[in-house]
Amino acid sequence: MDTGATIAAARNAYDARSWSRAYDLYATAEDLDADDLDRHAVAAMMIGRTEEYFAIREQAYDYHLVRGELVGAAGAALWIGIQRMVTGDVGAGGGWLARAARHVEEDGTDSVPAAFLKVAGSLEAAGAGDLDRATALTQEAVAAGRRLGSTDLVGLALHQEGLLLLDAGRAAEGLARLDEAMVELAAGGLSPMVTGIVYCGAITGCWTVYELQRAEEWTAAMTRWCAAQPELGNFTGECRVHRAEIDQLHGAWSEARAVLARVSTADVDPWAAGWAAYVRGGLDRLQGRYDDADDEYAAAGRLGCDPQPGLALLRLAQGSVQAAAAMVRRCLAESHPDTKRVEVAFAAVEILAQVGDTAGAAAACEELGRLAEKSRAAVVAAFLAQGRAILELADASPERALTEARAALRRWVEVRAPYQEARTRLLIADACRALDDLESADREVEAARRLLAELGAADGTHAETEGVLSPRELEVLRLVTTGATNRAIADQLVLSERTVDRHVSNILGKLGVASRAAATAYAFEHRLF
Repeated sequence: MDTGATIAAARNAYDARSWSRAYDLYATAEDLDADDLDRHAVAAMMIGRTEEYFAIREQAYDYHLVRGELVGAAGAALWIGIQRMVTGDVGAGGGWLARAARHVEEDGTDSVPAAFLKVAGSLEAAGAGDLDRATALTQEAVAAGRRLGSTDLVGLALHQEGLLLLDAGRAAEGLARLDEAMVELAAGGLSPMVTGIVYCGAITGCWTVYELQRAEEWTAAMTRWCAAQPELGNFTGECRVHRAEIDQLHGAWSEARAVLARVSTADVDPWAAGWAAYVRGGLDRLQGRYDDADDEYAAAGRLGCDPQPGLALLRLAQGSVQAAAAMVRRCLAESHPDTKRVEVAFAAVEILAQVGDTAGAAAACEELGRLAEKSRAAVVAAFLAQGRAILELADASPERALTEARAALRRWVEVRAPYQEARTRLLIADACRALDDLESADREVEAARRLLAELGAADGTHAETEGVLSPRELEVLRLVTTGATNRAIADQLVLSERTVDRHVSNILGKLGVASRAAATAYAFEHRLF
């Protein structure tokens, strides 16, 4: 095949989104012009050939520079700089962006690269804490994109402004900008690489504020986009993990596992593989496969994804409550994005309440309250109400616990989160039992059992006592079997006597026995220790 025919075939493959074929054909062709160099670079990126992508972009940069085409050179330098920054090579990325800025200044015209640099400048302004300047620059870029007919610029700038506003806590405005960006995407005017960037950014942005309806809709759309391009090697990892998280929330755990099975270290982004391992670890933990969960959390850590607070919750499930508490306290002290902060704070409430650190649990619950106020998301509000219910039970206030737990239950049902619904029903059961309403408690436990059985979940409530009693209740029961009084148990565990009274009452109710002696006999009969 001669060069002309090869290039024609490569263009056809590119238009058909046959990325590997387009890349291979362009790699064998000679004397590519600027447009074909751009297509070759995009094909490389779409199949995950990152270093080749940079080499082709540099070839395009030289092509334009030799011909004195300053705008074209600036555009090539700009994309090299952006992608270098994305991959963490800040020094090289900054250098290429500086080159782009120099060429734009030398050219002096109203050009697309000049407007693209406003988007880069908005990131710098945001980093310096000047949100007004940052958003003004993205708005100028949108206006320039519309004036110059660059839908890519419009889509990227809207998407960037949306993410900046979300990060600043202005969720309604940020989501509105992301909606605009997705309208540009849905119209089909964005290039393939920019389409992937906007999809990933918009979905991630929604997760940061727990805007799950949009996240679910856009993840489904991106999944269809990816499926239509079987050779796609970029953008797929993050999309699949988000899809798995949505499936997990809605109780489709088998589907979540199937999606995660397609994310491995072979993906372009190792971090996505680490994140997938973390989500798999959570599923294993919830289904009682603790050794598998440990392995997955270790794999997540090796790939650069923090395994907390999942690992702390695993240790709690295994009965290592002090180790769990140490982990979650350390995690609380670190800085995290709001999405992870919600996860960490709720885990801290659960764990610290179990070890009797009610002050620490209360502080974590206050953090949840601040995050709920900031995001206004139903999921965060549900976590907050559930956390408050846990605290009220730990403080032996079942009436207040019942109010909070029912508020959490309504929200979990609304967002279709069956696992958290089951966990909240167990809190309601504990509160009802503490108020001597045993029939209502039994009804809630039975409803929770049905949900957990449907999910294949291994914790919460089971026929086995180890699953019925919490780690703290097992700890109290061990001391009961020694003949210790509630006052002695309270002193040893550094709890209030009132809290120990509640734990003992819960233990007797869950075991279906009437006395401490009967509970002791049950414990030895079932070899709980």
